[in-house]
Amino acid sequence: MTKTALITGVSREAGLGFAVARRFAELDFHVILAARDLAAAEPLAERLREDGYAATALRLDLADQASMDEAGSYVTQTFGHLDALVNNASGMPDYRVLSALDADMDVVRSALEVSVIGPWALTQALLPLLTAAPAARIVNVSSLAAQQVAVGLDLGEPMRSPAYAMAKYLLNALTGVLGRALKDTPILVNAVDPGNTATHPERVDETDRPAVDSANDIVWAATLGADGPTGQLFVDRKPVL
Repeated sequence: MTKTALITGVSREAGLGFAVARRFAELDFHVILAARDLAAAEPLAERLREDGYAATALRLDLADQASMDEAGSYVTQTFGHLDALVNNASGMPDYRVLSALDADMDVVRSALEVSVIGPWALTQALLPLLTAAPAARIVNVSSLAAQQVAVGLDLGEPMRSPAYAMAKYLLNALTGVLGRALKDTPILVNAVDPGNTATHPERVDETDRPAVDSANDIVWAATLGADGPTGQLFVDRKPVL
């Protein structure tokens, strides 16, 4: 049985999603590069195929249930199962906003759609495929920005990007909920904070880690053994309590 992995939000060569896809490909997975813009994902899939890997580009819009259902139908007809789902698609549209009181509600709704509702709905849509795999893994790409939302936590600076932070906080909660819901199955669900990652060459910070290092942590969580944890958030492969 061919191992398969679907990664959302794969639209840039320098992006984390593409680094994750390449790492899966190196482990002999057929990687499905999903993006809202198929024209952005196809050249990346072609790059992997040119390097000798099995890769397919797939249009997938996390704000469109029909798109998710179509993606599920494609994977069902082509592979019949899914071994790994990485909910990587994200965005930080309100980076310069420093207070929840200044948040734009349209931006908040968009962040929740992409980082919470989308992964939730996609997990539901792909669950038959995940169940059909011997031991599927779901990894939600999170961020410690979510810790800004934790009650009583003082990071010593203004809250930055409240829509993004709230969305990732809820994604962590969703991870725990899904982990418990699937506890009687072989499927493991975890979240990974990849840390500050060099995915934008035009504004790399010297403290940013290479995308391949962050990708390794995500793929680690996506290939945990049967006795692995579930419903947890990891940073550097260590659980965040």
